[in-house]
Amino acid sequence: MFPSFLTTIFFSISVVCGHRSAKIVGGTEANFWRLTFATCFLSLWAFSAGQALTGETFPLFLLSGVIGIGIGDVALFQALPRMGPRLTMLLTRCLAPPFAAAIEWLWLGTTLRPIQIFYGTIILVGIGISLFPGKHLALSRKDIAPGILFSILAAFGDAFGAVLSRKAYAVLSDHGDHIDGMTAAFQRITGGLLVAAICLIIVKWRSVKHDATLPSGEKWRKVLPWVIANSLAGQTLGVTCYQWAFQTTPAGIVLPIVAMTPLVAMPITRVMEKEKVTWHAIVGGIIAVAGVIGLAFSK
Repeated sequence: MFPSFLTTIFFSISVVCGHRSAKIVGGTEANFWRLTFATCFLSLWAFSAGQALTGETFPLFLLSGVIGIGIGDVALFQALPRMGPRLTMLLTRCLAPPFAAAIEWLWLGTTLRPIQIFYGTIILVGIGISLFPGKHLALSRKDIAPGILFSILAAFGDAFGAVLSRKAYAVLSDHGDHIDGMTAAFQRITGGLLVAAICLIIVKWRSVKHDATLPSGEKWRKVLPWVIANSLAGQTLGVTCYQWAFQTTPAGIVLPIVAMTPLVAMPITRVMEKEKVTWHAIVGGIIAVAGVIGLAFSK
């Protein structure tokens, strides 16, 4: 449970930094560079004290990154401009835990006790109340359908990537082997970086085709601190704790806790982005925290 809480805190910081960097250079490029810096940071450990890109479970961790960090994040950045951040986070964060629980049950045979399912549901209900968009939300018809589909794909990618990590740890356990969280995060992020690089090449090719100008040096001076902070908090420390959590805890329990990321980020966005915290955000946050406390005691 503890590494799941740490993941939530680090991801919350990453969300704010990622939003700032995406506004300056765009989502696709910001995503690529945060993964690039995080890969460099994690490689310092993986090639010195870790297992680098070796081990029988490397293909599983690599595929986990391709699906979870790569495809999942690409879909997320496609959903954001269509649905808006609040509704996108509502769909992705609330759909990922049941997806993960179902996949892990069907594939690995991992079952959750009724009390754990109950408290996990309480967490998701609280998140839903907190993140539910206002009644004046304006969405065009052409954006609703693809936005929902991309949100579902992002949630499924996150869930499937998480279960693949759980499968890798199960294989290691069966063979009496072990891998540390930073090495697992490095192997996983390598797959995500491959997908992000392909997407960036496509975007750059289309930009050149349409005579778009590249970001100026001034923009990069502004964005670099946010990209580095994002990579450290999210894909370096956050994903390391994420992998640490999967070593001992089913994905159906980890993901509802990590789904509280937008709630934990609210005080940060209130200070840095001057974002107003509504009453239903506070009520939903209290319900979600109560669910986490119940889930911790139920374990």
